[in-house]
Amino acid sequence: MLSTVLLLAVLAFCFGACPFSLWIGRRFLKRDIREYGEGNPGATNVFRAGGRLTGALAVAMDMAKGAPFVAIAHYGYALPERVVLGIGMCAILGSAFSPLLRFKGGKSLGVTGGVLLAIPDRDIFLVAVLLLGVGFLVLDRAAWMVMFATAGAIGYLLVIARSVAQVWFMVGVMVVLAYKHLHALRHPPAIINRPDRWRHP
Repeated sequence: MLSTVLLLAVLAFCFGACPFSLWIGRRFLKRDIREYGEGNPGATNVFRAGGRLTGALAVAMDMAKGAPFVAIAHYGYALPERVVLGIGMCAILGSAFSPLLRFKGGKSLGVTGGVLLAIPDRDIFLVAVLLLGVGFLVLDRAAWMVMFATAGAIGYLLVIARSVAQVWFMVGVMVVLAYKHLHALRHPPAIINRPDRWRHP
């Protein structure tokens, strides 16, 4: 069983490390997406590079990186929850610190979403997405929206007394995401009313 766990963990890391957004940008847009925005090799820069359809494909592929080996661990081998979550974290770490990009991977939000969709308790994903939407409406910086959603998901797990493994997993996710957004987080967020801005451009 240990060999199975190690194999799944390594495969999850390696698949997570695949920079699909970068490859999609090169293949379909003939551009290096790291030349846009903050130089991040993620799906957001595929959109910036000029492709809605390719951007949507990049988002789908980024999320797909997090799902398969988590699903195999749970549904195929019925491994303990803490092991399944550990394999999910390997996928996230692979994306964040990809050896294929000299350990300068993407911000790993998409792959995190894929992992959360693959674990049995998908309510965590739904809560995080809901809070991300709330953050989008009231905060001016994407990095702080991510932190708001992640912290809110941890609070949700604590309130409903979910397993310790899930809480620690989300704490680990928050640490990784905070590190990947560290530069933007140095600037404090501003509270805004985005719907009001839409009504009064």
